[in-house]
Amino acid sequence: MTSSQKLDNLDSLQIDRDGAVAVVTVNRPKVLNALNTQTMDELRRTILALRHDDSVRAVILTGAGEKLFVAGADINELAVQTPAGGREHALRGQHVLDLIENMGKPVIAAVNGFALGGGCELAMACTLRIASEHARFGQPEINLGIIPGYAGTQRLARLVGAGRALEILLTGEQISAQEAHRLGLVNRVVPAGELMNEARKLAATLAAKAPIAVRYIIDAVNKGARMTLPEAQVFEATLFGLVASTEDMREGTRAFLEKRKPEFKGK
Repeated sequence: MTSSQKLDNLDSLQIDRDGAVAVVTVNRPKVLNALNTQTMDELRRTILALRHDDSVRAVILTGAGEKLFVAGADINELAVQTPAGGREHALRGQHVLDLIENMGKPVIAAVNGFALGGGCELAMACTLRIASEHARFGQPEINLGIIPGYAGTQRLARLVGAGRALEILLTGEQISAQEAHRLGLVNRVVPAGELMNEARKLAATLAAKAPIAVRYIIDAVNKGARMTLPEAQVFEATLFGLVASTEDMREGTRAFLEKRKPEFKGK
């Protein structure tokens, strides 16, 4: 039995498998798929299980319903936070999103509707983002007298630049999927009816790639962005040396020379 098959007692998430692709759905439509403490803990357990499941090579993260990805954090929980408790709440959330960002496997956010506050932060932690044409993005925390707590100020600025990020954060205004694409916040915008098909096609493409090389590319980009260029170049060279020792490298180069498709095993 694989790690993902052992997941149980998930009240807020739905897990489906399609070959090497796992689809994780935040399933709380009655409360706009809000991220409460239980949902975040279930997400943490799910990501850890899928990370250690070698049969899973790509993940799609989406929200239940036709108009919602995740509309934010649970306001009932936010309203009663103390200074110390609020800090710990934010750190726990950041830890979960860090697990997603550094999972070592591609995580595709299929944004099917509103991705606001914690929902936008969740999407930004994913490796790639595909949005429905009707999707909306925003960090409206300023309207509640608070700030993003799941690293929204950090990831948004890194994705779209400080100036545009500050405008989105300080006004609290929503932006369309088309504007999000123009800014580089999302990779693709597709018709609503094609969102999951496009996400599955992309996930299948990524799942067919060499798993170790995929993990090292994600590491090189994520960690290298926080290094100086000379440090990042050395880090990349080290990863290149490591991947050169893999069976997948030998299979990939041999398949190229033999003019056939490679069969990567993650070894």
